[in-house]
Amino acid sequence: MNSHTFPKLFVTSILILLVSAKSIAQSATLTVNQDPKIIQLLELKKNLEKEREFSDGYTIQLYYGELDKANQTLRKYKGSYSNWPASIEYETPNYKVWAGNFASRIEAERALIEIQKSFSSAFILKPERRK
Repeated sequence: MNSHTFPKLFVTSILILLVSAKSIAQSATLTVNQDPKIIQLLELKKNLEKEREFSDGYTIQLYYGELDKANQTLRKYKGSYSNWPASIEYETPNYKVWAGNFASRIEAERALIEIQKSFSSAFILKPERRK
């Protein structure tokens, strides 16, 4: 073997190794087939929970009284907090501002600590499920 053939043989061997390594490598594709009704059901469940139609959880009441003050309270809340949804509920003859829809009492208590910094009279309640 002369000195000129060794570098050619070395380079050729490296190229062969690289090409063979590339051809041995695997590639995979994963396809998930999901029924479109699952997405519709999840969206429906989310909307029902927002409207408290499907929840046995807890909420935080920020205000109870007339509509103008309820709207002011809701705007103030939404300007400060985006973590938990809020809404105005009507119970003859007054309006309530409710925030959050918590699955457990402890989750509601943690949120209450934060919310009471701006709404000192806020408290936790467990609304009756609508029929």
